[in-house]
Amino acid sequence: MQKSPSASSLGPGGLDLTQAFFKPIQNSDPHSITKRNIKISVIGVGNVGMAIAQTIISQDLADELALVDAKADKLRGEMLDLQHAAAFLPRTKINASVDYSVTAGSDLCIVTAGARQNPGESRLNLLQRNVALFSNIIPPLAKHSPDSILLIVSNPVDVLTYVSWKLSGFPSNRVIGSGTNLDSSRFRFLIADHLDVNAQDVQAFIVGEHGDSSVALWSSISIGGVPVLSFLQNQQIAFEKETLENIHKAVVDSAYEVINLKGYTSWAIGYSVANLARSLLRDQRKIHPVSVLAKGFYGIDGGDVFLSLPAQLGRGGVLGVTNIHLTDEEMQRLRKSAETILEVQSQLGL
Repeated sequence: MQKSPSASSLGPGGLDLTQAFFKPIQNSDPHSITKRNIKISVIGVGNVGMAIAQTIISQDLADELALVDAKADKLRGEMLDLQHAAAFLPRTKINASVDYSVTAGSDLCIVTAGARQNPGESRLNLLQRNVALFSNIIPPLAKHSPDSILLIVSNPVDVLTYVSWKLSGFPSNRVIGSGTNLDSSRFRFLIADHLDVNAQDVQAFIVGEHGDSSVALWSSISIGGVPVLSFLQNQQIAFEKETLENIHKAVVDSAYEVINLKGYTSWAIGYSVANLARSLLRDQRKIHPVSVLAKGFYGIDGGDVFLSLPAQLGRGGVLGVTNIHLTDEEMQRLRKSAETILEVQSQLGL
């Protein structure tokens, strides 16, 4: 894809004005730059991909951003649109191409591309089409950026993260799905709204499948460091389990509601993925509920399955999984969630 002209080249002859505008100081070393550039690639420039790209740029998370999509005209248009906002944003070099070589040397590759479900199409057929699509996406990403971290956003995210792990040949710590990071944000918002507190003071996780079999970890919810359920029990304050289930149901249904109202989700997932990118690339070592290889954790041993668990993220990818205490019921639901994903995977023939 044709790149936009360099800002230092003006006129029909491509006159380079850099030397005229800037004169180097004496005894300088032209190779003295020590800062290592951070490069992020976003695969897919639909509503989700562009919300992620815009948020990454506005939060100054990358020195270089590469965009890849099969639609050349839309891709170039999105690149130019972002470049034209350069005067209002942190300095980020933005390139775009239908060729995956543009992603070479990426620290983080974010995949949002995916086939849309056709009317009357089964979820399994849709998944198989997405697996075929990923067979053309993941290997070239792994080839051009063998040391990168893969962050999968496309749905069904848990199965496609497993597929990406298989196709890339990467170690499991460097293949992550966005999972329930956004679900947990919705969960925290609903609890905060229910109790009229700031959502940032609420610690709460949704784990398991990013979907209908997700699990709300009520036993570990705390607000300002106060464990909620044990506090209610100690104070002998009655609460109905149905109320808790309704809040979890609202989390599961919230994405469908947004899609029904505006046709797609974009801004929340954009902030969620940028949040993950910050933790990974800046070695924040924060805990996020993301889709990881879950075999061996919390009694999950039925096979290689990716689902969301509270994981510590840093520059090396997944640094570890938090050993949160689960009730017997939560443990059973998490294992059931793993079985649901494994059943889908078994039909793919991978």
